[in-house]
Amino acid sequence: MTRIAIFASGSGSNAENIIRHFIDNESVDVVLVLSNKPNALVLERAQKYLIPTLVFTNDQLKNSSIVNDVLKEYNASIIVLAGFLLKIPELIIQNYPNSIVNIHPALLPKYGGKGMYGMNVHRAVVQNQEKETGITIHYVNEHYDEGAIIFQASCAIDANDTPELVQNKVQQLEAIHFPRVIESIIQ
Repeated sequence: MTRIAIFASGSGSNAENIIRHFIDNESVDVVLVLSNKPNALVLERAQKYLIPTLVFTNDQLKNSSIVNDVLKEYNASIIVLAGFLLKIPELIIQNYPNSIVNIHPALLPKYGGKGMYGMNVHRAVVQNQEKETGITIHYVNEHYDEGAIIFQASCAIDANDTPELVQNKVQQLEAIHFPRVIESIIQ
């Protein structure tokens, strides 16, 4: 049985999409949703599916073994970052080698790194008049957005696209590909 722990900081649309994808899968189970934001909508989404949640502070993530101990308690075998905005500490990276997967809303290595998330990415893509953007699903290492790339999908950007339109296109790619790529990694 593969046991997924999902980290998310926001609304949790990707997290819920992953939960729904695996809900009837007898060999994969989403066992825990973790967030650094006590008011994150992802917590409500998880509770709707009766998935346990954990809220932690940035300090608890960085400077203690609380989060790591809970991951062990739930016997998580893979960690999925679905809109999680903090850097994963080395202790967790070491305990889950090539088992932490992130999705990034751009075609890495472009528009990656600290501070490059969500609308920050889409505004930069539009401002730089890119012709395409997309998603990158990659393994997590000790550097922001520098882990080995697993999968990329792209979409065209029209000259009059706003950052919001670009975000919609990217979110469509996320919804289609993220659960499938996670499933292919597990298999």
